[in-house]
Amino acid sequence: MTPLQTARDNARVISRLEKLLNRLPALVYRCRIVGGQQYVLEYASKGSIDLLGMTPESLVEAQVNTIERMTHPADLKRLQQVEHDSIVAHRPWQIIYRVQLPGGHIKWVWDQGEAIYGEDGTPLYLEGLMMDVSEQKFQEIALQDENRQLRLSMENSQGLGPLVGKSEAMRRVYSLILKAAETDASVIIYGETGSGKDMVARAIHNYSGRKGAYVPVNCGAIPENLLESEFFGHTRGAFTGAATAKEGFVAAADGGTLFLDEIGELPINLQVKFLRVLESKSYTPLGSNAQKTSHFRLVAATNRDLAALVREKKTRADFYYRINVLSITLPPLRERKEDIPLLIRAWEERNAIDLALPQGVRVAMSRYDWPGNVRELHNFLDRYATFGSSVTECLGTPEVEIPPVEDGLSLSEALSQVEQAIILKTLEKCRWHRGRTAEALGINLRTLQRRMKALMLGEGRGGK
Repeated sequence: MTPLQTARDNARVISRLEKLLNRLPALVYRCRIVGGQQYVLEYASKGSIDLLGMTPESLVEAQVNTIERMTHPADLKRLQQVEHDSIVAHRPWQIIYRVQLPGGHIKWVWDQGEAIYGEDGTPLYLEGLMMDVSEQKFQEIALQDENRQLRLSMENSQGLGPLVGKSEAMRRVYSLILKAAETDASVIIYGETGSGKDMVARAIHNYSGRKGAYVPVNCGAIPENLLESEFFGHTRGAFTGAATAKEGFVAAADGGTLFLDEIGELPINLQVKFLRVLESKSYTPLGSNAQKTSHFRLVAATNRDLAALVREKKTRADFYYRINVLSITLPPLRERKEDIPLLIRAWEERNAIDLALPQGVRVAMSRYDWPGNVRELHNFLDRYATFGSSVTECLGTPEVEIPPVEDGLSLSEALSQVEQAIILKTLEKCRWHRGRTAEALGINLRTLQRRMKALMLGEGRGGK
C-alpha cells in the first residue's frame, strides 16, 4: 500500500469516527493541557448542541475550557479537585455536577474521562464524555428530600439516633448530618468541648451505610513522635521498639470513616503527608517502600478556629480547604437550654434511674451556663445519683477570682503568674488528675502538659 493510499484510508477512518462521535447522545470532548494547570478545549462533538445549547465551533473558538466556565460555581471546586486527583493518580474519573446554560437553565451532567500522558508521564490532554442526567438527578434529589423528612419524623421523638434535643438549633444539625451521610465529601464538625462532636461523626457514619469501620482518633492525645506510625502503620524494625508490624488508623478505616477529633492539634509535617493521602488515597507505612491504598471517608472535628490557625501558619491553607468541604457547627448547651429536660430524661432511661430532681435543682440547671456542655451535664447527673443534692453547689455562678500578682511585672509575666495560679488551683481541686484537670479547663491533655512544663508545675507528682 502506497503512502497516499494509507493517508486516504486514515482519513476515511477519522471521518467515520467523527460521524460516530457526532451521532452519540452525549458530548465528547478533548482538552489540551497548557502549563500543567490550564485546559484549552480543542475538540467538542455535536452533542454539545443538545447538551449545552452551543455548537462545537462556539465552544472551541474561545481557546479556553468553555465547559469548565459553564460549571455551576458551587460544583466547580469539587470538579477541579476530582480531575486533579485523578491526573495525579493516573486513573479515570467519574463525576456528576451542574452546568449553567447560556439562558440560565441548569442541567446535571455525568462526566467521565481520563488524562493522556506523554512518554515521560507528563499529562498532555484530557479526554472525556458528558451526558445529560438531569431527569434522574432531580428525581434522586426529590427522593432524598422525602427520605430525609421521613427519617426525621420516624426518629426517636427526643432527637436523631443517640443525639438528644428538639431545639431548632439541633434540628438544623440533624438535617446537615443526613445531608452529609448522602455524600462522600469531607466533613468538619465545629463545637466546644463536651458538646457531642463524636456522636455527630458516628451518626454520619451510621446513616451513610458504609460497610467499613468507624475509626475515631484523638489527635491531641497521641505523642507527636508516634503520630506518623499510628496513622500509617509501620513495618517490623522500622524504629526502636517496633518488634512487630502494625497497621495504622488509615488502613483500619478502609471502606469506612476516619474521624479525626481535635484536628487542630495535627502538626504541620503530618498535615502535608495526610494531604497526599486524601488526594491519592495511597500511603506508605513507616519503614516500607510499598504503597498501600485506603478508600476512607474523612470526618474531622475541632473546638478551635481553624481559619485563625491558617492565618497563624499553624495549619496549612491547602489542608484546611481540603478538609473543610461540608461544615457542621454543633451548638453549645447554653444556646439550647430547652433540650436540658430531654437530656435528663434520656440519661435516666439509659441508666434506669429516676433522679426525682427537685424543682429548685431543675431551675438552677436551666440557669447554669454549662461550660462543659452535655459532657458536664452527664457528669453532674452521675454525681447527683451518687452523692445527692450536695453536688448542686457547682451550679452556682460565683465570680471568677483573679489571683493577685506582684507589682512591677510585665504583662507577659503577670499573665503567666495568673495562669499558673489557675492551673494549680484546678489541679488541686481535681486531686492532680491531669485528664480531669484538662477537661475542667477546657483544653486538651497535651496542651495542659505543655503549660505545666513551661510553668514548672507538677514535677514529681503522680496523676494521669
